[in-house]
Amino acid sequence: MADNIGNPMLRMPSTAKKGELVEIRSLIMHPMLTGLTKDKSGKLIPAHFIQTVTATFNGKPLLDIDWSTAVSANPFLAFKMRAEDNGTLKVVWKDNQNGDWSAESKLTVS
Repeated sequence: MADNIGNPMLRMPSTAKKGELVEIRSLIMHPMLTGLTKDKSGKLIPAHFIQTVTATFNGKPLLDIDWSTAVSANPFLAFKMRAEDNGTLKVVWKDNQNGDWSAESKLTVS
């Protein structure tokens, strides 16, 4: 199962006009297990889910999300930000088993 975890994807325009709203879309491959399901032998499968998602632009916080077992497998997240300056968007996902993934994308504002 470890091969199916991670591979964060981040999609956003690379350029925008000053003041324009830019949509950011992200997807990460993760099983998001609740800890309530059983394997074929009837044993509970331990919970394994993304706990936090943070997004920063040029190191300044944009959002900080706390997730739980209620989020579906391979979660998709979309949000918007206003393009004011050139910079780098960074999104970080952390799970309850010390997994840590990140993705970055650059934005040029004209």
